[in-house]
Amino acid sequence: MKYLLLIYMDENVLSETEREHCYLESAQLVQELNAKGQFLATAPLHPVATATSVRVRDGKSLVTDGPFAETREQLGGFFFVNAQDLDEAIAIAAQIPGARAGTVEIRPVLEVAGLPKP
Repeated sequence: MKYLLLIYMDENVLSETEREHCYLESAQLVQELNAKGQFLATAPLHPVATATSVRVRDGKSLVTDGPFAETREQLGGFFFVNAQDLDEAIAIAAQIPGARAGTVEIRPVLEVAGLPKP
C-alpha cells in the first residue's frame, strides 16, 4: 500500500547547520528505503512565506499569499513510500529526522482508476 508521510514542524526550529544535517540523514534513509523497494518520492518544501493558496468559489479563483491556515507547525516536506501496512508506515515515519523536531502525519493514498502510473 502507498502512504504519504507529511512532515510538519516549526520551520524556524532548526538552525541552517541542523537543517543540512537533516537533509543528509533523510538522504541516507531514502537509500535504505530504495534498497528495500519502498521508496517512491521525497522532497523538502521552500519556506511557508513562498506559499500561495488557491480557492475556487462560485466559479471564481481567489488567490492569496501564504498557507491555507496559520499554525505553529508548517508542512515542510514529504516522503511517499510503499509499506505493507500502517505498522510498517509508522516504523518508516519514526526514522524520518523531522519526526524528532515536529510531527509526521501518515496518510494512506487512494488508488484511483484511470490515473497514469508513475
